[in-house]
Amino acid sequence: IPEYWGLNKGTQGGNTPHKFDMSFIYELPFGPGKKFLNQGGPLGHLLGNWQLNSYLTAYSGTPFSISASNASLGANSGQRADQVKSEVEILGGIGTASPYFDPTAFRPVTEARFGTAGFNTMRGPSVANLDASIFRTFRLSSATNLQFRLEVFNVTNTPHFPNPSGTNVSNVVYNADGSIRSLNGFGSITGTNNVGREY
Repeated sequence: IPEYWGLNKGTQGGNTPHKFDMSFIYELPFGPGKKFLNQGGPLGHLLGNWQLNSYLTAYSGTPFSISASNASLGANSGQRADQVKSEVEILGGIGTASPYFDPTAFRPVTEARFGTAGFNTMRGPSVANLDASIFRTFRLSSATNLQFRLEVFNVTNTPHFPNPSGTNVSNVVYNADGSIRSLNGFGSITGTNNVGREY
């Protein structure tokens, strides 16, 4: 349908315009041959030859679309919502009682036409994650080594949230005056993602 061709344009799913990854290995400066405690002794041997690893990743949220019921569309096709505000405010809420974005920016479509909301015009929460490990290799013999390793994933204990699971505006229950009575999960983020890395 020519008048709706523009709605076919959109951001590819999984798109992340900003991504930063950094890793490093640092050998702690203790023990024989190092800057500190280099005279040997029990403490120098205990603290010597340890290495610290770290991995930091940070990236933008991924895009998603707002849909609606296709009951009035008259076609075997998915339906988009109507976007009734030119800018959609990101509220940042988590949980069913606090929507991630302004739910009043969209409305269901009740006519035989496609909605005005574009494809993948919304973007979910960004992610930042820091993992770290500390390890030391002990030489037991010429052919045998023993490595002690302590790994900590998500050092900052920061939750990483996915895109909202409720993106169908037709789930919203409205009052007679058009105000929202119940979101029914629309715009809600109710889970977390794992973002761990191994070294």
